[in-house]
Amino acid sequence: MPRFPQGFRWGAATAAFQIEGATTADGRGPSIWDTFTAEPGRVIDGSNAETAADSYRRWRDDIALLGELGATDYRFSISWPRVQPGGSGAANAAGLDHYERFVDALAEAGIAPLATLYHWDLPQPLEDAGGWLVRDTAERYAESVGLVLDRLGDRVGRWVTLNEPAMTTLEGYALGTQAPGRTLMLGALPTVHHQLLGHGLAVAAIRAASGTAEVGITNNHTLVVPASDEPADLVAAVAFDLVYNRIFIDPVLTGAYPDLSAFGLDAFPGLEPGDLDTIAAPLDFYGVNSYNPTYVAAPAEGSEFALAGLPFEPVGPPAGTPVTGFDWPVVPEAFTELLVSLRRDYGDALPPVVITENGASYVDEVVPGPDGEPAVHDVERIDYLDGHLRAVAAAIDRGVDVRGYFLWSLIDNFEWAQGYTQRFGLVHVDFETGERTRKDAFAWYRGVVADQRG
Repeated sequence: MPRFPQGFRWGAATAAFQIEGATTADGRGPSIWDTFTAEPGRVIDGSNAETAADSYRRWRDDIALLGELGATDYRFSISWPRVQPGGSGAANAAGLDHYERFVDALAEAGIAPLATLYHWDLPQPLEDAGGWLVRDTAERYAESVGLVLDRLGDRVGRWVTLNEPAMTTLEGYALGTQAPGRTLMLGALPTVHHQLLGHGLAVAAIRAASGTAEVGITNNHTLVVPASDEPADLVAAVAFDLVYNRIFIDPVLTGAYPDLSAFGLDAFPGLEPGDLDTIAAPLDFYGVNSYNPTYVAAPAEGSEFALAGLPFEPVGPPAGTPVTGFDWPVVPEAFTELLVSLRRDYGDALPPVVITENGASYVDEVVPGPDGEPAVHDVERIDYLDGHLRAVAAAIDRGVDVRGYFLWSLIDNFEWAQGYTQRFGLVHVDFETGERTRKDAFAWYRGVVADQRG
């Protein structure tokens, strides 16, 4: 493995809804994901996250795993409905008590917290009032951030405001494949602006609460590859890049939305005077979640994309491309090109980059190890991680200022609409008993971190 810069941060990532379970414990309110998973047919295996990895009760086990890995940092999320059950009003003291204990235990273990303030678990009452389609949700989000800062602002030195607003917009409100399950297509665009406005308001709150805390946003980015050199496919790739990548990064880094005239829009829905100044407040780091490139073609006649009036359609990778359990193409060099393109396109406006998620799901089988103890031999995951870490190193060599890498995920979890059919963890979780089994990738990553930290 190439040498990473001195001071590079090494960690793993999780999200509250995916690992905590205890969805009604200690005053937690319902989120859009509780509602979504309760609807038949929404989750591929019919499961829910009422127990998940049981980390609300077994968080000490997770911290012990992080310590064993040698992680410098842990990226986790704070559940909004656990902190503020109705999405407005007073804080839930029991929820904040939990996170205070957790953060203190991380400090005792010598692990720095990187806390995500919103990772998709919108309180259901706010969705009932319009969700991210309405401006008030951004204000309510800023209010919830203030409650968290009041309790944890002296303990957490690095914050992520939002996780992957693109997925909330595209999958949650446009296509309906994730919570809240709306199918608005281009009608989902106001959720872009209201999420980013919430981000800007959160940045202001964090700056007001602390002169030393670092703050960033995490966007999910993909390298968009045209399916062919045909003009229609090239145009489709540009359009897809616009709605997947650029409308979520341009306002944050440049203070302006990209031109959406290709979609028949002259102005961005929901934009009011002064909003872009709020959204474009300077950041200390820029979080990049990325797993794979996306191949895009002009929409096939009669496809759902064509019928919705969209000028693109994602397609499969070239024949012979290896894929993960999610059927995501494994192309490490695309990761390098993505990071280099961010540096090329945004220049000095791009803050230092932190890879806040990267990993792979495969079918993991627990088998007896040489000593009779359970083992998981996940060589494909090791190959994926090795290739993508080398890709990050290659991007650094080409001038991209990358400061950290957070592997997704520390432990197996509830994988949203895929339920328990996909496993990303370094640690296998038996979702019936909660038992944790370290996979071979756990030992591999521990070795990488130990070698890099010297």
